[in-house]
Amino acid sequence: MRARKLVSAGVIVGADGRVLITQRHASWSLPLQWEFPGGKVEPGESPVAALARELVEEIDARVEIGRIWEVLFHAYETFDLVMLVYPCRLVGGSAPRIVQVADLRWVGVDELDRWDILPADRPLCERLRREGVPSVGPID
Repeated sequence: MRARKLVSAGVIVGADGRVLITQRHASWSLPLQWEFPGGKVEPGESPVAALARELVEEIDARVEIGRIWEVLFHAYETFDLVMLVYPCRLVGGSAPRIVQVADLRWVGVDELDRWDILPADRPLCERLRREGVPSVGPID
């Protein structure tokens, strides 16, 4: 049986409508490719808690997380990835900065195809181009 990884990712939308993408380190698997920020859901952790934790660890960003916006599956060569995607907005004057990523960029939805985005994240780019950025909306 193939390994399966569960990850949470955030579509962080800036006040100007651009979205945040981060670049993987050269020493990581899939080196220097760009992705929507987030990471692995640890055992016993909810996907929303994992996303909030990962965003602080990777880019020092505090966010409000909306309702799930997309569920994606991607078969990489050595494992299957299930990604839960949530719209996010920065809160409390939080400003993303490079902590555990190689780089980060605010990008217009119409510019995403110019970046070397991870295969698992490409359907998000297509949906963003088609539908525009998601709203965080009211949180229950």
